[in-house]
Amino acid sequence: MDYIMHPNTKRNLITGGSGFLGSHLAKKLLDKGEEVICLDNFFTGKKNNINELIKNRNFELIRHDVTEPIKLEIDNIWHLACPASPIHYQFNPIKTTKTSFMGTYNMLGLAKRVGAKFLLASTSEVYGDPEEHPQKESYKGSVNTTGIRSCYDEGKRIAETLCSDYQRIHGVDVRIMRIFNTYGPKMRADDGRVISNFIVQAIKQEKITIYGDGYQTRSFCYVDDLIDGMILLMDSDYQNPVNIGNPNEFSIKELASIIRELINPKLTFDYKELPKDDPRQRKPSIELAKNLLNWEPKIELKEGLLKTIDWFKKNL
Repeated sequence: MDYIMHPNTKRNLITGGSGFLGSHLAKKLLDKGEEVICLDNFFTGKKNNINELIKNRNFELIRHDVTEPIKLEIDNIWHLACPASPIHYQFNPIKTTKTSFMGTYNMLGLAKRVGAKFLLASTSEVYGDPEEHPQKESYKGSVNTTGIRSCYDEGKRIAETLCSDYQRIHGVDVRIMRIFNTYGPKMRADDGRVISNFIVQAIKQEKITIYGDGYQTRSFCYVDDLIDGMILLMDSDYQNPVNIGNPNEFSIKELASIIRELINPKLTFDYKELPKDDPRQRKPSIELAKNLLNWEPKIELKEGLLKTIDWFKKNL
């Protein structure tokens, strides 16, 4: 259904708007009757993700790289642009760091010029391989500044620094959202993330690859829950970092076993060496999000996996 703009309708700019999270956010905002400008250079984003949105008169697509400035008139900036999976952000690590710094710098400059609210999609990777468990927003992190993941980890840390300084010095109305592992429909099959890897391998009747011993843990948040938390944070008055993720913790081996049971219980596991600097534990403390936003995830892992598997079976 198309929506007609009204004078008080918010104009939203989503950088990385054709990506996994960006496309879900765009649909949610359009469903609310708001206007969405999608900015993307299509390095990892896909036009297929926004095909259904292009028909909407409140949706506009601009092909643009956030490392270059742009002038627009908007109310809200949702800054999601940056490769987020290890395979993609390590493909060109210098470009990843440049995107995190220059992209955020340019978007904050735009927010300052037009008085827009600004939300940074940061990441749990700012905590590195954590020595605190679960990770609270007050934890400063344990990041290898010269490792193969540092282009992304440190890139997001400097992006948070820029947001904080623009808020302090220029009064830009910022939000900082630390996103923990998220999954759901529209994930790329080749993004190298554990859920998409396992699902794609299982659908193709291949061995399921587990890196390390499989006892490293992660927490997985379904995309609908994540987007709800993102919108609540933007609508809040809070300007310091907030964890958004699901605190239910699973080992990688547990996850592989669940996906195997849902697709083909006869599949076997193939163990390979753990990549360098891969965190052993990752679990958010979401007490701040609960108290501040009255938010917590609703969709359990198995329910979310069934929805995601169904989407991959139709779109792989």
